[in-house]
Amino acid sequence: MLKKTTALLLAIIMFTISVYAEPPAIDARSYILMEASTGQVLSEDNSEEALPPASVTKIMTLLLIYDAVEQGKIKWDDTVTVSEHAASMGGSQIFLEPNEQQSVETLTKSIAIASANDAAVAMAEFIGGSEESFVALMNEKAKSLGMKNTNFVNACGLDTDNHVTSAKDIAIMSRELITKYPDIKKYTTTWQDTITHTTNKGTTEFGLTNTNKLIKWYNNATGLKTGSTGKAKFCLSGTAERDGMELIAVVMAAPDPKSRFQSVMKILDYGFANYELKKGKASGEEVGSVPVKKGMQDSVKAAAGKEVTVLVNKGNKSELTCDVKLEEGINAPVKKGDKLGEIIYSSQGKEVARCDAVACEDVEKASLARNIGILIRKWVCR
Repeated sequence: MLKKTTALLLAIIMFTISVYAEPPAIDARSYILMEASTGQVLSEDNSEEALPPASVTKIMTLLLIYDAVEQGKIKWDDTVTVSEHAASMGGSQIFLEPNEQQSVETLTKSIAIASANDAAVAMAEFIGGSEESFVALMNEKAKSLGMKNTNFVNACGLDTDNHVTSAKDIAIMSRELITKYPDIKKYTTTWQDTITHTTNKGTTEFGLTNTNKLIKWYNNATGLKTGSTGKAKFCLSGTAERDGMELIAVVMAAPDPKSRFQSVMKILDYGFANYELKKGKASGEEVGSVPVKKGMQDSVKAAAGKEVTVLVNKGNKSELTCDVKLEEGINAPVKKGDKLGEIIYSSQGKEVARCDAVACEDVEKASLARNIGILIRKWVCR
């Protein structure tokens, strides 16, 4: 009995290892797995093919909304008047009516949670003046982010000719959104909420339910956006965070809604099982000192200019090591933050990152009296 139990346990262990040792098989046209803080790609297949993205398009729409708020162009409590064009959008929607008024915050919440096409177009017109002008901003932003296989034609993702992007480009804009504006997660992790319609017909409540079942089905899921149309099939940019590491898994053109979630969960499992983040020295942590010539003090302390985060494979079990290389000496004056050398990080004998070692304080040039004192001490000590 003991032998059978041992054999079963070994079989389970071997099965687990086989599941996570290599990227899983995915039932989708393309996919990518990216670590958010570093932008490092952990696994991918056909990730640069331009394909219809459906409502995953709205990641860019949301990014431009948050950009506009940060830049002071709009405010969360600004009032948006819905146009006939915006209200005419089909597909997923919150059933806005022409001339209905909603706040920027309400429309943004409706886009992020319920994937509302009408809300997306209303916000596009509010920011850009027209949907066409907003789409131009979308494409400009895509270009600035290095999204090489993207061409947006509308703000919501409804099927139309030449409206395409790739799994890699989706990961890039997803990363920009969640790292630059982490507040988006208060919406992308919300399962249900409500908004209020106030029109000529009166006041009614409308329920929002998140289209992303990942936040119900996967531990520590943080978002991000689903999409499905006849051309695009089923797409998903899924994000999750564990032990300080956030991953972005994108699948495009999955055959059915269930498989897109299953595929993303498999990809995320692979990432969390095989990779982890290791941090270098904290910003400001002292790493040594450098002699100062002709200064008001003989040396200046050096510290890490920034904290380095490195993604490593758990399988190699290697530690992150650092080699501090400082200048042999520096002439005064020295300003706080001046470069005094470099900190070089390695894993498995290979360099993986480096950062500047910088001065912790100012050091002024020595006064005449100090220089005379130094000369006297040197003469006396001969």
